[in-house]
Amino acid sequence: QSNPIFRYHIYRLSDPLMPGDSVKMSFKLSFVTRGFVEGGSNTDVVYNGTFFNNTYFPSLGYNRHFELKDLADRKKYGLNEKDQLRRPSDQMKKTANAFGDDAGYIRFEIVVSTEGDQTAIAPGRLLREWKKDGRNYFHYKTDVPISNSYSVVSERYRVKRDRWKDVSLEIYYHTGHEFNLDKMMKGMKDALNYCADNFSPYQFNQLRIVEFPRYQTFAPSYSSTIPYSENISFILKAKHPQDLDMVYYVTANEVAHQWWGQQVIGADARGSAMLSDGMSQYTALMVMKHTFSTEVVERYLKYELDNYLKGRTQGRVKESPLLSVSDQPYVSDNKSSLIFFALQDYLGEDNLNHAFKEYNKLWAFKDAPYPSSVDLLEQIHKVTPDSLRYLLQDMFETVTLFENQALDAAYKESKKGKFELTLSVSCEKIRIDSSGRENSIPIYDWIDVGVYSTDSNGKEKLIYLKKEKVTKKNNLFVISVGERPSRAGIDPLHKLIDRHSDDNTIHVGQFIEITNLPVE
Repeated sequence: QSNPIFRYHIYRLSDPLMPGDSVKMSFKLSFVTRGFVEGGSNTDVVYNGTFFNNTYFPSLGYNRHFELKDLADRKKYGLNEKDQLRRPSDQMKKTANAFGDDAGYIRFEIVVSTEGDQTAIAPGRLLREWKKDGRNYFHYKTDVPISNSYSVVSERYRVKRDRWKDVSLEIYYHTGHEFNLDKMMKGMKDALNYCADNFSPYQFNQLRIVEFPRYQTFAPSYSSTIPYSENISFILKAKHPQDLDMVYYVTANEVAHQWWGQQVIGADARGSAMLSDGMSQYTALMVMKHTFSTEVVERYLKYELDNYLKGRTQGRVKESPLLSVSDQPYVSDNKSSLIFFALQDYLGEDNLNHAFKEYNKLWAFKDAPYPSSVDLLEQIHKVTPDSLRYLLQDMFETVTLFENQALDAAYKESKKGKFELTLSVSCEKIRIDSSGRENSIPIYDWIDVGVYSTDSNGKEKLIYLKKEKVTKKNNLFVISVGERPSRAGIDPLHKLIDRHSDDNTIHVGQFIEITNLPVE
């Protein structure tokens, strides 16, 4: 049976396949461009910068991703609201992974030909390359099974090469786009070091970053190969010292996907994006933590928080708890990276990473059943003391927000070189109920209180950071520091999910003492 509109075909085998059997399927497809259209052109296959993935090849089974998602469209055709994914505890749905129903881990080998002046890149080790009839041919094969998600890229490339242990590192780039290569190479090495030290060994003998044109603006992470849109890292220039180093940050994030999304593939269930995107962004934040100062890391945490807050305001459906989130990237990406970063701060980095390592050990390179967010939370529970179990409910099982605000701050010099700071803050804890209403709940939380100083060059330094038990809305702290304070506040690094990110800290003024007032 065939449906020419959706290009859907049904074949019936003469003999059913038994478990462990295989069958060879041959197919031929062509991509032909005739003229041009007014808008929405396909830019995957172009004269210098072709990039396409495995969705160009036939897939097996029913693909739910082709279903209408928009509520208005579904209503137009008399369809009910789409129940996009099963709950993470649904064991039946764990038989399918986040990349689709048609395959788990696959054996991968490919021969690609391209123009005679271009290089074609695909996952795996390059076994052979040759020329024939004016075209270049490349034969790749992976040494270990990979997820059923891969890409092919072709362009006129230059290559920067290096090594990390016994792994070949390569960056394929367009001539003239050299200025961020060192940052990208350092990001690759630092992320590989962190992941290998804390989670498990890297599974391939090579890792490649491959540039493609900015018709598309993202950086997917396939097995051993990370295609990058040129505008994300290759032509991105920081203009100010305070600008975020997104080149390094994105590189670390995409390398981390070689563990979270490639070594371990999540089930096709709610919460699965947290297992790949959230854990990878957490890993990138930890690489940043070990590379840059606390003051720099603060800006990255605020960046993630602001993107989450922006997403909340634009969301068309009610926000889901992290454990069961679906199709809300501001939750599964931005919020979850903050949650994991805060969690390592409360539990200890080694403890949380131990939970991730055990999760990896249980699920890496395994076919169905695939892990869900519940399986990760089970490992986190094991390293969480009873006194901090409330965090897991706040962070994963509910939508819980804070309203922390610095109200006033002033200091006086108690003696030479010693300063006494008085800080007034307001703290509220809010939980979103099942109908989407915000309700204040009792606060009984450990929250950071921090103080900054500023040197003669205007550079800030965090000189005091301590967790305080907050049990009421209005709080007053008296803090002694060894340097003149310039800024202070509550949760200054933005570890908690705060509804407003700009009022956590406040400029510190100086107490003014007036003496010898005239007597009337």
